[in-house]
Amino acid sequence: MTQKKRSERETLPQKAGKLIVELGDKIYTQLSNLEPPAVSIPSRSIDNIVFDERLQQYVLGHKSIRRGFSNVRGAKGLAQLLWVAYVANELIKSDQVTTLRDLYYTSLNEKMLEIKEQAETDSQVEDLEAILSVPRETFNIIPHDRGTAFGRLVLEYTIKGFQGNRVDLMSHPDGVSIGPALAQARFVSSDSNFVLVVEKHAVFIQLIREKLHERFGALLIETGGQASRAARILIRRLNKELGLPVYILTDADPWGMHIALVIISGSAKSAHIKDLATPSAKWLGFWATDIEKYKVPSLVLNDVDYKRLEELKKDPRYNDKFFRAQIEWFMRKRKKAELEAFSSKNTTIGVTYLANTYLPEKLRELGAT
Repeated sequence: MTQKKRSERETLPQKAGKLIVELGDKIYTQLSNLEPPAVSIPSRSIDNIVFDERLQQYVLGHKSIRRGFSNVRGAKGLAQLLWVAYVANELIKSDQVTTLRDLYYTSLNEKMLEIKEQAETDSQVEDLEAILSVPRETFNIIPHDRGTAFGRLVLEYTIKGFQGNRVDLMSHPDGVSIGPALAQARFVSSDSNFVLVVEKHAVFIQLIREKLHERFGALLIETGGQASRAARILIRRLNKELGLPVYILTDADPWGMHIALVIISGSAKSAHIKDLATPSAKWLGFWATDIEKYKVPSLVLNDVDYKRLEELKKDPRYNDKFFRAQIEWFMRKRKKAELEAFSSKNTTIGVTYLANTYLPEKLRELGAT
C-alpha cells in the first residue's frame, strides 16, 4: 500500500469567503456606477432540475431569476440575501458557526428585513448556495449531522482554536463523528485502499471488530441511514483528493438502494450543489439479486416499499440497466432483506459470514481486491 500524499489546498471556508467577497464586490461596483443593484440566481424550481448524463447527477438547468430593486418584493429579497451573505462572511472570518434556526432568530433583530418565518431565511441560504455553488457547511451554517468514520487516515483540523490539531481515525474504537470540522479537515496521511460506506452503525462496529481496515485496507464510513451532507462531502473528498475508490453497503431494499444512489449522483433537493456527489462510487450490495443467491432470510415488501419502487422507476438515474434489473427483481419477487440477515449463516460467534464471505466476494467482483 502506498502512502497517500498530504492534502495541501485552500480550505472550503476560505474558498466560500472569497466567493462571498466577489459577490459583494459586484454589488459595490453596480452602486458605484449608479446602477440598481441586482444578482442573477440559478432557479431552483422543479422544472429547472435536470439529470446531467455526463456528470451522472442532478444539476440545475440554465434558467435563472434576477433579483434586484426593480420592485419592492425584489428589493426585499435582495436585502435578505445580502444580509445572509454578510452573516456567512462574518462567521467565516471569526471561525464561528450557526444553524438555520439560529440564523432565523438572529434575523428578527434586523427589522428592515421584514422576515416573518424561518422558511424565508432558509430559502435565502439555499439561494446563496446556488449562487456560490458550494454547500452552506462551507460558510459555517451547519445542520445536525450524523455519521462516523474509522480507518487508516490522519487529518488536521483547520478551524479556529483547533488549527494544527490532528486526529487519527484509528484512535477511537467506535469511530470519529463526522461533522463539518472533520469533513473540511486537511488530509495528512493514509494508506487505505478504498472507502466502504456502511448504512448501519451496528454493522459498521461489527466490521471494525472484524478488522476490515487491516485485512483489506478499508476506510469505513457509517451514515446512519441517508448520508448527511458532511458525510457526503468527506466521501467525495476521499475519492477526489486521495483517489480512493468508494463502495457502498446497504440493506437490500428500495431505501438502501436509494441511499447508495444519493451518494453516487446527489439528490434533486441539492441539485444546486455539485460537490456533494461521488459519481464513481459503486453500490457493492446488498443487492436485491443477492437475496436468493446467498440464501438469506427475507421480508415481504410492504405497500410503502412498493410505492417507493414506483417512484424510483421514474427517476432517470435508475434507467441504468443494472439498477433497472434490481427494481424489477424487487417488484417481481416482493422481497427485501436486512444486512443483519447474513447472521443466519454464521457458524461461529465472532466470525461473521458478512465480513468473511460476502464482502470479500463482492469486493473481488467489483475489482477492489
